[in-house]
Amino acid sequence: MPRGDKSSYTDKQKREAAHIEESEKAQGRSTDAAERIAWATVNKQDGGGKKKAARKTAKKTTRSTS
Repeated sequence: MPRGDKSSYTDKQKREAAHIEESEKAQGRSTDAAERIAWATVNKQDGGGKKKAARKTAKKTTRSTS
């Protein structure tokens, strides 16, 4: 996944970023600055993209030494 790819973000995160971006533009920020601030805010709130890839992992088994 290349840098700047937003595919791992949920629809809710994308909506939040769009609302933040519009708010920043209304305060007089440039489009680039508003977008940067919006995604930085979403990342700070949620810790990045939340969509999880399907993973198949082997279950760990523990042996008891009885």
